[in-house]
Amino acid sequence: MNKLDAKARSTILHMLCEGSSIRSIVRITGVSKNTISKLLIDAGKACAAYHDANVRGLNAKRVQVDEIWSFTYAKAKNVKTAKAAPEGAGDTWTWTAIDADSKMIISWLVGGRDAGYAHEFMQDVASRLANRVQLTSDGHKPYLEAVEGAFGADVDYATLIKIYGNAPEGQRRYSPAVCTGARKDAVTGNPDPDHVNTSFVERQNLTMRMHMRRFTRLTNGFSKKVENHAHAVALHMMYYNFVRLHKTLRVTPAMAAGVSDRLWDIADIVKMVEEAEAKPTKRGPYKKRTAENSN
Repeated sequence: MNKLDAKARSTILHMLCEGSSIRSIVRITGVSKNTISKLLIDAGKACAAYHDANVRGLNAKRVQVDEIWSFTYAKAKNVKTAKAAPEGAGDTWTWTAIDADSKMIISWLVGGRDAGYAHEFMQDVASRLANRVQLTSDGHKPYLEAVEGAFGADVDYATLIKIYGNAPEGQRRYSPAVCTGARKDAVTGNPDPDHVNTSFVERQNLTMRMHMRRFTRLTNGFSKKVENHAHAVALHMMYYNFVRLHKTLRVTPAMAAGVSDRLWDIADIVKMVEEAEAKPTKRGPYKKRTAENSN
């Protein structure tokens, strides 16, 4: 089987990170869909492993959390009538936590939007922080118990609850309702009201929709398997944190957070994939071939 060289891999991963769909990459590069999908899976696994091992002990001050909606295979209301819907089909939520100062994505989780995922997500966020932080979320109720379970009293936590009016006339289906105000509620500790905000994490949601075709609304580029959706998110997070220069900071979020001392390139992600491929795989026990088991 022919193996893509590093330059071809870099081109494909860069296109994936800049919002190209798999089929469009097939048309442009001539590489098969299965090969591109396999590269996405390998890159996603490598990026998730690197993030898990290295994005720890962060000295953040203000952290914002939110969830962004997408769907896998079919929207939740259509799963029952969908043909051969795989496990995990339906609504797919991506939980994200961002450092408001360095813009570093601290943690993410792909799954449902219930209390179980909220607890898992907040436990992971807390495990990556080195100090007490001010935390802001929206009014999603599962956050309340999840934050208490992960941080206890060692956090300054507040919620920002936005109040919405009616959508613009004639635009009720696709346009968001008009935000008419917001309420800030202190939950734990002593959060600074001036920094009770979710603007940065909500802006990150927009970045995700722009840089991952799977999140683009009203297209057929949505994920067909939840596992591949998670791999695409892992690749995006690595690209956003380590490769893409932040326009305001003029460095990458990883550099601003002190996690990296240099600007990464897509080639560095390709190198991680190649290193993972080079690792020896564990084989099963040797079995002597005999006349009895040779058939």
